[in-house]
Amino acid sequence: MEKIAASIMCADMLNVQTELERLEKTDCDLLHLDVMDGVFVDNLALGPEWMASVKKQTSLPFDIHLATEMPEKYVEMFRFLKPETISFHIEAAANPILLIHRLKNYGIKPSLALNPATPIEDILPYLAEVDQILLMTVPTGFAGQAFRKETLEKLCELKNILAQRNLHPLIEVDGNINTQTISWMKEVMPDIFVLGTSALFQGGDANSYQERIRTVRQAVNAYKSDF
Repeated sequence: MEKIAASIMCADMLNVQTELERLEKTDCDLLHLDVMDGVFVDNLALGPEWMASVKKQTSLPFDIHLATEMPEKYVEMFRFLKPETISFHIEAAANPILLIHRLKNYGIKPSLALNPATPIEDILPYLAEVDQILLMTVPTGFAGQAFRKETLEKLCELKNILAQRNLHPLIEVDGNINTQTISWMKEVMPDIFVLGTSALFQGGDANSYQERIRTVRQAVNAYKSDF
């Protein structure tokens, strides 16, 4: 069954507690948290102390995306939060396989993050070792970007490679995910959909959030039933 992850970076950051209370009243599955270091991407976001405060306010499992150089350092900074998953970018890691094994030893599911410009070939040696692949449908760094349609080809290629190798990591998509862009994926449906400003965080109350999540789930299920 598909999972919905709410990207808290896209929420009203002056009213995070209220935003979390709204999410708690929905059937959202995960809280997606982007860590940005100002080096790997031209933005800064979400430190460990802030996340620790967030964790006290929610029961949603953490899905952390390290958009950073030296992800090895940041894994050590964030592992105390006991996230369900940590994604890191293959080109940023000094030794990807060692980092994957370290995450497993910490009881954290390892995930590889792919920017639109990153070739799938870069992650092929590690596909059998990870639980998840985070496919970015926009360049990592900022909310509100247009969906890159060329990433659909990458999604299709990734699905074919996994099928050929009989591997089953979950595929997560992030970047302007909404009912329209989901319709473009209908033949190669991923497993986890990260919702931000285009589909979820548009104001309103808990009922509004639940209705938006329900709309996305209905769209996913409708397209899945066609294949």
